[in-house]
Amino acid sequence: MVGRVVVAAPSSGSGKTVVATGLMAALRRAGHAVAPFKVGPDYIDPGYHTLAAGRPGRNLDPVLVGEDLVGPLFAHGCAGTDIAVVEGVMGLFDGRVGSGAGSTAHVAEILDAPVLLVVDTRGHSTSLAALLHGFRSWRPSTRLAGVILNQVGSDRHEAVLRDACDEVGLDVVGVLRRHAAVEVPSRHLGLVPAVEHGAAARKAVEAMAGLVADGVDLAAVVALAGQGRTGEPWAPDVERTPGRPVIAIAGGPAFTFGYAEHAELLRAAGAAVVTVDPLRDSTLPDGTAGLVLPGGFPEQYAPELSANAALRRAISRATTPIHAECAGLLYLTRTLDGQPMCGVLDAEATMTDRLTLGYRDVVATNDTVLYPRGTRLTGHEFHRTTVTPRHGEPPAWRWRGGSDGFVTDRVHASYVHIHPAAAPTAVARFVARCSSAANPTPIVAHSTTCVPSEASRKSHNV
Repeated sequence: MVGRVVVAAPSSGSGKTVVATGLMAALRRAGHAVAPFKVGPDYIDPGYHTLAAGRPGRNLDPVLVGEDLVGPLFAHGCAGTDIAVVEGVMGLFDGRVGSGAGSTAHVAEILDAPVLLVVDTRGHSTSLAALLHGFRSWRPSTRLAGVILNQVGSDRHEAVLRDACDEVGLDVVGVLRRHAAVEVPSRHLGLVPAVEHGAAARKAVEAMAGLVADGVDLAAVVALAGQGRTGEPWAPDVERTPGRPVIAIAGGPAFTFGYAEHAELLRAAGAAVVTVDPLRDSTLPDGTAGLVLPGGFPEQYAPELSANAALRRAISRATTPIHAECAGLLYLTRTLDGQPMCGVLDAEATMTDRLTLGYRDVVATNDTVLYPRGTRLTGHEFHRTTVTPRHGEPPAWRWRGGSDGFVTDRVHASYVHIHPAAAPTAVARFVARCSSAANPTPIVAHSTTCVPSEASRKSHNV
C-alpha cells in the first residue's frame, strides 16, 4: 500500500516543479521513502526529482505507453517506498490536442490519486473562488483535494485567498511566499537539466525543500494521499540474449534525456550496460558491442563534443549497432552548427528559432536494428534543430504528413523519442543484434527498399 498525490496547476508556469520537487525533498527529510514521477514525456523535471527523492525520477505517459501500462509502471517505481509524488504537466486538463489523453487529470484518474492544485496567486484576489469552482466542477471524476497558494504577497493577500478557497470548500494545505532562491536557470527547451547545473541544482532543490517544509502542511498532504493499492508492478519481460554484450549509453551533461526503464530493459535482455561521456571519454568502453545515444543538449556543447576528436573517430569507425534519439541524431551528423561531429550520417545539423513539439503516431519504414518494418508506435518530438541530409538514406519513421530520421544497415537515428516500456521487444532485438555484432561477422539490418520523397531528402525536420 503506497500513498500517492498528484501536484497539478491551472496552467504552465504556476510553480508545479518547485512545489513537487520541494515536496519530494521535504517528505524525504521527514523520513518518508518517496517515489518521484512526472506526467508526460518531460526529461528535465525528473532529474530534479531524482535529486530530491534520492531515487530515479520516472515518467507516466498514457499516450506513449497506453493506459494499461501506467499503473504497472507506477507500481514498479513505487517499490520500497511509502508515498509517491506525481508532478503534472501543463494545466490540469491539458493533454494531447483533440483528445485530452495524457493530461494530469487523466493520469490522476488512472491512479485514483487526489490532486493538489498549485495556484500562482499573483494578480488573484476573491475571484480565485471562481477559478477553483471551475476546476473542481469541470470533471468531477478528478479528485481535487486541496490547494497550495504560491507566490503569496502578504498576510492580507493570504487572508483574502483563504476566504476564496473556503467559498468553494477546498482546503488550503500550503502557502508559499515569494522566494527568489528557488529559481533555476532555463534555456530554449525549459529548465537546465540538473546534471548540468551541478551544485547549483542541489542548492535549488534544498531551497525548494525548505520553502515547502515551511509553507506546506506535510502531515495534511500525507493524510490526503491516503493508502492505495499499486497493483502488479511492471517487470521487464523480454527474451534474454546470452553472452552479456556490452552496450554503452552516452551520458554526462550533453546527453541527459532518457527513461529509467531503458537501461533496466537492456539489462533484462542480457546486456552489460556501461556509460560513456562524450565530453570527457576519449574511447568507447572495452568490448562495446552497441551504442545508445539518447537525447539532451549537444547544441550547447558542440565545441566540446567536436574537440573530443578521438571519441568521434572511434564512433565513426565502429561497426556496432547504434540507437540514437534527438541529441544522438545530431551527434551522428557531419556537423552541428558548423562544428565537426561523428560523421556517421551524411547530414548537417543546425539550430533554428523554430520549436518542433508534439506526439507522433509513427510507422517503421524498414527492418532495422530495433524494429521490423511496419512497426507502429507513438513517440514524441521536442527540439529546435533541423537536420539536412546530403543524400537520401531512408527515414526511420513515417507518419501522416511527415517523416523523420535515418536508417542504415546498423543505425536507427531519429528525432522521435519512444518510451522503451512501450516497445520492449525492440530493446531485446537491439541487444541481440549487438551480440551478433560483437562476433567477427556482424549481422546487420536489411530491407532498405523504401525511397524517401524529395521533401524528406531536403529535411527530416517536421
